Amino acid sequence: MALKREFTVDHAYTYDQRTPLRWLVSHVRRHILFYLFGLVGWIGAFSAYSTIQRLIGYGAEQILEGTTVETLFKVGAAIAFCTLIDGTSSLLGGFALETLSARVQRDAREELYLSLLGKSQVFHDRQRTGDLMARATEDMRGIGEMIVPGFMFTFDTFVGITVPLIFILTIQWRLLLVPVIALLMFGVLARRYVRTLNPIIEKQRTQFGTMNAGLEETVSGIEIVKASAQEVFERTKFRRNAHLLRDYTVQQGKLEARYLPLLVFAIALGVLFLHGITLYRWNLVSIADIIAVMGLFGVLRFPVFISIFCWSMLENGMRSAERILNVIKEETDLDENANGYTAALKGEIVFENVSFGYEDGMLLQDISFHIKPGQTVAIVGQTGSGKSTLTQLVNRTYDVTGGRILVDGVDVREWSLDSLRSQISKIEQDIFLFSRSIAENIAFGAPDTPQAQIEAVAQDAQAHEFIQSFADGYKTKVGERGVTLSGGQRQRIALARAFLSNPRILILDDSTSAIDSATEDEIQKAIKKAQQGRTVLLITHRLSQIRWADHILVIDQGKLVADGTHEQLLRKSPHYRRIFSRYDMALPPLEGEAVKDVRSTQEIAAR
Repeated sequence: MALKREFTVDHAYTYDQRTPLRWLVSHVRRHILFYLFGLVGWIGAFSAYSTIQRLIGYGAEQILEGTTVETLFKVGAAIAFCTLIDGTSSLLGGFALETLSARVQRDAREELYLSLLGKSQVFHDRQRTGDLMARATEDMRGIGEMIVPGFMFTFDTFVGITVPLIFILTIQWRLLLVPVIALLMFGVLARRYVRTLNPIIEKQRTQFGTMNAGLEETVSGIEIVKASAQEVFERTKFRRNAHLLRDYTVQQGKLEARYLPLLVFAIALGVLFLHGITLYRWNLVSIADIIAVMGLFGVLRFPVFISIFCWSMLENGMRSAERILNVIKEETDLDENANGYTAALKGEIVFENVSFGYEDGMLLQDISFHIKPGQTVAIVGQTGSGKSTLTQLVNRTYDVTGGRILVDGVDVREWSLDSLRSQISKIEQDIFLFSRSIAENIAFGAPDTPQAQIEAVAQDAQAHEFIQSFADGYKTKVGERGVTLSGGQRQRIALARAFLSNPRILILDDSTSAIDSATEDEIQKAIKKAQQGRTVLLITHRLSQIRWADHILVIDQGKLVADGTHEQLLRKSPHYRRIFSRYDMALPPLEGEAVKDVRSTQEIAAR
């Protein structure tokens, strides 16, 4: 079954995600020609190098027999030619594998990035940004190193053992006895080594992600760290994580130091020489054969030596691939529903017995209301009552747990997610700006917008004047998250961005909280102009904004406790009166069932 996605790319290449190994193989298979070219290059290199050992043995035999200088010159020329083939094949094979490594990393990084874009907000709420960054950088590097030099070392190990053994077989099959026994012992020892190495590599990868996540959190919250004088605590925490990563690395080093195949090779080299001398005494081989075989067996030393790095890099790459694939495969809570309902929004919103919550409890319970197209609805309530969560259900940032939400009479889950969200704009209190120019931030989502139109919406949002005060104007680069701007400036840029998108539903989540009263009056004029023909959901505590709303919803502890106009709620809702009790205003007497909350009314009057 296909995984759910909030976002996908048409005609994207499909990879086999059943296991990390299959996933890596499917990435390599996409560029199989580079892999095959690298393999052929390495086979050619070792074949040429092994031929050189045969030629050396042949040359020694010719010297012992007292051959002519011309014959020795031909042997030397053949050795030089084989050396040229060896170097050229190694160069071309290495180039092919380097290209393969770069392309696999590029494809895997793009696949991970698109996967993260497609995950729901619930997924991202559970993740630590630093750990995701570690997977996108360090783990990607692990995959690249698995190919180069990992695959190179693998080819060296496999081809560098196989080809010399074939050449030894052509000389005298009895001389294969010692190499084969050594090879079997090498396989047993290598298997034990890999089984011991696996958990250490896995702990390394996990610990690096933990350390990186802590680093990212500290840097992102550096203002709080310094304001709270917690530098020493954060340094101690980072040092503890770094030391733990070091310990796992030292464990790997100790394991590599006890790598036994090199010792087995050294012993086998001596035994092979004794075995060759024995066969010579039995007249089964010649001195030239022994020289050639010893040279061929010497070729195995480098493959055996680098196999220690080969296993480490392969296991590191597999663990990295597993961590990356776990993120890619994690199913999101929402489906983009690309073939869903698509239409121009009118702006009607209906909540029918809507509930929402997480495993640890419900945030909204049994909420029902109806908003007509073009209405401005204010949502009020104490902090933590669920106001922002309610608006996040409209554009399917989250999906309802119970009930349903209709937009223009269609369940939001039946809408094409792209069509729905492209016609809804939201401005939050915590404005996020990208590390780009002011013009690019305003035109985010519409990069081809003419400069004149960008300036027009900036004027509507009362941002044009302060933007022009900068030396570079609209080309001014803002810092990460817009930290070089004040809160009010960031919110006005966000308003301009919303005006430019021309949404049918506009959500303002306390979006003018950091704006002074004089600027707020101007922005309210812009908002009133923008709300014409649009449905506006307004979360605010400012009475000046609430009073011009067509309808008001009062949320308390995740429940809709009252709704109506400002005047109606002042009379019938003790919750609404409590919210505005801080204002110096005459409150009308309570009506109907609200009279039951006499105590609350007396408390308000006493303030």
